[in-house]
Amino acid sequence: MRYYSTGSRSNPVSFAAAALGGLAPDGGLFIPEEIPSYPGNVKSSLGTMNFFDIAFETIRPYVRGELPDAVLMDLVHSAYPFTAPLIPVGDRLVLELFHGPTAAFKDFGARFMARAFSYLRRGEDKPLRILVATSGDTGGAVADGFYGVEGISVTVLYPKGRVTPLQEKQIAGLGGNISALAVEGSFDDCQALVKAAFADEGLRKRVALSSANSINVARLIPQAIYYSAAAGKAFAGKTDSDGEATPRVPGMNEHTAANAIHGVKAGSPITFCVPSGNFGNLTAGLYALKMGAPIRGFIAATNINKTVPDYLASGEYHARLSQATISNAMDVGAPSNFERMTAHWTLETLRGMIRGVHVSDEDTRKTIAAVHQQYSYFLDPHGAVGWRAVDILSAGEAPVRGPLAVLATAHPAKFAETVEPLAGPVKAPAAIKTALCRIAQARTIPAELSALADTL
Repeated sequence: MRYYSTGSRSNPVSFAAAALGGLAPDGGLFIPEEIPSYPGNVKSSLGTMNFFDIAFETIRPYVRGELPDAVLMDLVHSAYPFTAPLIPVGDRLVLELFHGPTAAFKDFGARFMARAFSYLRRGEDKPLRILVATSGDTGGAVADGFYGVEGISVTVLYPKGRVTPLQEKQIAGLGGNISALAVEGSFDDCQALVKAAFADEGLRKRVALSSANSINVARLIPQAIYYSAAAGKAFAGKTDSDGEATPRVPGMNEHTAANAIHGVKAGSPITFCVPSGNFGNLTAGLYALKMGAPIRGFIAATNINKTVPDYLASGEYHARLSQATISNAMDVGAPSNFERMTAHWTLETLRGMIRGVHVSDEDTRKTIAAVHQQYSYFLDPHGAVGWRAVDILSAGEAPVRGPLAVLATAHPAKFAETVEPLAGPVKAPAAIKTALCRIAQARTIPAELSALADTL
């Protein structure tokens, strides 16, 4: 598989070059020359295959010739000691993506990336510096994934005062080869600094740089795994039991079951509602659909930072300054992965696959409270945006048909400050309890490239 820039189809590169380079020399994002299809036997078996095998078959065509099959299988077994349960809640499903070590969906991409980088750089003498901008959960997942990886250091940029205390401890509490910079600005400022660093030829001559945002194709591709696994499961008429970290009120499973859907009708493709910020998660879902997973389509659920829903409605794209909300990981006014979406597909094709909905903070709060009251289930603010988006469409003229899953992208205990006043105490999983004991240590810098360059 070769990869080319969203800015130009000239000078395609290998997976290793795209992954380790992060951003294309012309400032574009790397995308695969084609989205491969699952072999027929894999496509027909997604509902019965285990998570490791689906991970292997999903990633394999993108890295063929660079990660040997035996190495790739070892990587996915090492990266994923957790899965993504598909849980019935009320009249819909929730795809729980927070069972990893930082209790957020970013673990799926970051853990694979760290292991792939370690293999691809075997024998290298020059250290590699990973730059990553985060609006909340990415930084913690990347820090955890790369912590202690020899020959690689990580610098995480996050908007000062715009992440939760727990997120800050996950980003800036590890030390070692992980450093953190609190940027005086928004996530968009952090993202712009990372892109400016990659575009600075003088800086890149002095420091070997790579990225770990969803602008890096090595973090994007593994996120297709959980879409294919969940879609295959639902198509086979299956769901999962509660996992260890499932945020349901203890002892309320029986009550919940009385209000839950009674199974999933086999043979129906699923719709995913994706809480969306930088749009890497949804782009990975589109890859899974095009690979052949039984997916009907997607709902792009945003907060008031509704750049892409407005584009789908009007056909005109207008990037804007991000606005702070309680679903902070989605506070993105200029989503990077929009470049990938429009490089692969036309507006009309995107409209055929995605419906855009935006949700206010007030409705997000009301949804957290209502879902807890009705189903004894805790949603984090991002999952609540997704749940409310489904409600909005269901009340309209074109409700979603067939099985539907809302992506729960982070554990609600990560947002206790918002969730607990609305729904009561949330039991924190072990990963969060560990992070809460850390002390955050970050350096504050202005949103200027010179300040970032000085720290590097």
